[in-house]
Amino acid sequence: MKQPNGYGSVHKLSGKRRKPWRVRKTNGWVMNEDGTKLIQNYITIGYYETRQEALQALADYNQNPYDIKSTTFTFSDVYEKWSAEHFEEICASAARTWKSAYNHSKPLWNIRMAEIRAFHLEKTIREAEVGDDTKKRMKSLYNLMFKFAMKHEIVNKDYAALCNPVKKTTMSEPKVPFTEDEIQLLWDNIDYSIVDMILIGIYSGWRPSELATLKTKNVDFESGTMYGGIKTEAGKNRIVPIHPKILGLLKKRYNPENEQIFNDFSSTEPAMTYDKYIQRFKRTMDYLGLKHKPHETRHTFITRAKEAGVDEYCLKLIVGHQIGDVTEKVYTHRTLDNLKREIEKIP
Repeated sequence: MKQPNGYGSVHKLSGKRRKPWRVRKTNGWVMNEDGTKLIQNYITIGYYETRQEALQALADYNQNPYDIKSTTFTFSDVYEKWSAEHFEEICASAARTWKSAYNHSKPLWNIRMAEIRAFHLEKTIREAEVGDDTKKRMKSLYNLMFKFAMKHEIVNKDYAALCNPVKKTTMSEPKVPFTEDEIQLLWDNIDYSIVDMILIGIYSGWRPSELATLKTKNVDFESGTMYGGIKTEAGKNRIVPIHPKILGLLKKRYNPENEQIFNDFSSTEPAMTYDKYIQRFKRTMDYLGLKHKPHETRHTFITRAKEAGVDEYCLKLIVGHQIGDVTEKVYTHRTLDNLKREIEKIP
């Protein structure tokens, strides 16, 4: 059926093509090469696998015309523009999780953002050979990228919002705290690899990513505190008292000329990272014949703090957990002395 004048056209290209149906629309008139005749100047809206998809794309364009140039942006193009803005506001360890989610989204990289639908996103997540946490990060990445694309009029609809949430497929393994004998084993091997870092994690409750990237300027021996934190609002910018047991370990690592407390100067890039810490942690566990995961240092701190009777709200402030009691959060002020007194209850 002939389309109305000015509506645009759909036609099939010759040859074997994955997307043979071209949609185009007149964009004014231009003079031909010899200057004797006006001819139509076309803009191509896109190429589609079926005639029905092409007709729908033309109808969508006529209902809500958009900048054709911006719709040529692929998933990778949008990621590059989004990450350039987003990564300025987050720490390096957080950026790595987004990069990982992007790397596992390879089937989407070369698809135009305007052509991506919910089923593309769901299929990519479903078929990714990664764990549930990374799949959730992929879904979060798509949410943020589509919001960015909507803001900049690259897409007309947020298909990430229509994408099904990631369902948990595996049971989380229970976290196992280090025993007193295992902690003593660490002290007995204090000079091996990153044993000192592991002990500092056990006596402070830092997340591995927070511990690995702890800034030198945020360790204050005069006040006896460390400062930092990432991930959640409750976890950011928190004060952690230095437990007396790890004071010497921190002083041994401390060098005001280094940006970070923890470094490996045998490497061309000496600053410790989360990935480096994880690798060294696993190697240390193998060496000592222990079976623990990196986050179990934090779990050990919390477990031992509860066993020692550390005040619940002080513990939440130290480890960066959300305080649910509105009265406690608004009206109670825990001083640094309180926090130090409580952390020193841990043997």
